[in-house]
Amino acid sequence: MHRGDIVLVDLPQVAGASGHEQIGMRPALVVHNDTTSSNLSVVMIVPVTSNLTAKNFPHTLLIQPSKQNGLSMPSVLLVFQLRAIDKQRIKKKLGEIEPPILDKVDIELKSLLGI
Repeated sequence: MHRGDIVLVDLPQVAGASGHEQIGMRPALVVHNDTTSSNLSVVMIVPVTSNLTAKNFPHTLLIQPSKQNGLSMPSVLLVFQLRAIDKQRIKKKLGEIEPPILDKVDIELKSLLGI
């Protein structure tokens, strides 16, 4: 697993919790630094949704399906829902994001985090 991989993850709903976090089996983009990810049991991901109305939120990016990224439909990267998950929640690799899109993700992450 490497930065830029699109992976299928299982994001469980926390018992008794309510809110707007993404849950269920879904694609996600690995944004963790390759250098440190091998030393940790968790990895930083950006969830992906096929609900295109999510593009109306700040810190999102619309991406089109391609052979390279492994997505089957237009989707939205929910950068504002950046989160750490246990690596055991990753079920399989679907593909890799195109480098120009990863560059845009970096811009959105910096803006989101104020760095």
